Amino acid sequence: MQHAPAIPPEPPAACNPRVRPAHPCWQMVAPVCPVMLRCADFPVRYLKVTIVLGLAICLAVAALYETGLFHQLDIGLASFLGKRFTPIPPRAVQYPLFILLAFGVAWATIDIPRLALKCIIAAGALLQVLTAVWVLDLHGVFFSPFAAVAAVAGGFLGAFLYSRGEAGSRKRVLTQVVGDRVSERAFLALLDAAEPLNLEGERRQVTIVVCEIFNHDVLESALSAPDYVALTNSFRSNASDFLVERGGFLDECDGESVRVVFGAPLTDARHAATACEAALALAERLDDVNRECLMIWKQTFDFRLGVNSGETVVAAYGSRRLGTLSVAGEPVEFARRLCRSNLTYGTRIIVGSTTYNLAEAAVEVRPMELVNRSADGVLEEIYELLAMKNVLSAEELERRDLFWKAVVYFREAHWDEAITLFCGARGHNGGDGPIEFYLRRIAQIRNGLPALGWSAGN
Repeated sequence: MQHAPAIPPEPPAACNPRVRPAHPCWQMVAPVCPVMLRCADFPVRYLKVTIVLGLAICLAVAALYETGLFHQLDIGLASFLGKRFTPIPPRAVQYPLFILLAFGVAWATIDIPRLALKCIIAAGALLQVLTAVWVLDLHGVFFSPFAAVAAVAGGFLGAFLYSRGEAGSRKRVLTQVVGDRVSERAFLALLDAAEPLNLEGERRQVTIVVCEIFNHDVLESALSAPDYVALTNSFRSNASDFLVERGGFLDECDGESVRVVFGAPLTDARHAATACEAALALAERLDDVNRECLMIWKQTFDFRLGVNSGETVVAAYGSRRLGTLSVAGEPVEFARRLCRSNLTYGTRIIVGSTTYNLAEAAVEVRPMELVNRSADGVLEEIYELLAMKNVLSAEELERRDLFWKAVVYFREAHWDEAITLFCGARGHNGGDGPIEFYLRRIAQIRNGLPALGWSAGN
């Protein structure tokens, strides 16, 4: 079985932003390991709480140390170990140790979502401290564990109580309902947000990008089952990872399509423009993947994209066993229909009128058709997405304008003028799916053949 292309070998977990490594606090069996957690991967909110809690625990333990309470316990421990006198533990050892443990255990307990792992980390730290007493005693060295034990217990209990509240449990909840379907940056932003994510449901203006493969039958017949899975997985993994890193939320990734939402769960005032830019860049990315697929399997996937904006309900849908964040509403279905409409027009990316209105200042488009979006008969313009602003050449802009004028003549039933402008809008290579679509439609109308409505085919 050949491997999927365009997916480089996974780098080490610490270097790969899309892979969450096993939590560094697993290494808490060594008390010094908490300091090796990367601050860049730690939520600012949790970092502040850790600092405040750690300082409070350190001050409390230092007060107990200076009052001599631990010394009384040291006398009993020395007697138990058979010491004839009780050495005084040096501050140079005790202070750094209990400070490190207080902050480290508090940090790990707050950050780790699972209760069992929190307990394992604290228990491991305690076990290390107690083991150190026995090991050092074998070498004739007396080690007082009480300040360290107090720091571990205080850090764990304080952090555990915080983690039971809304702010402290936010990471656990987000891991369950969102997981890796957003980028690491977006995940941390959700953790640090002033308000928690509304899982009960809220209406939100978003932009949906649907990317779908339309030649599954050809691929299934031409490839073995393992190769078919590898090729289509190269589409899914590249499309989903690419759009997520562009700021999208991976709402769905199944056997046929990928659906990504921009503007939720994080609010983005430019969600339409961001989605359009991501869709254009994704098309180029998938073209590269297709070239690699052709070299490996002699087959390529026929992908198209639909982009639509509108008001949806963002909420955690599902049951207790399987509940995840998602969006629902008519704009989601219309994005899928836009994606499929590319087959009719011979286009790559189709956007709805709401998306165009929101992103008009940032994108270049050309009109495709007035379509019946719903049963009420209201017509809506849909557009082919060409490029972002300031990307097309002067010649390409001129051809776009000719196409636009030709569509106007077509709608006014000025067939000859429309044909002339459509032919003038052709590029040097001659191939242009939307132009061929309109020329065929004009020929059908002149021959008295009915033209099927857009909704009938989608």
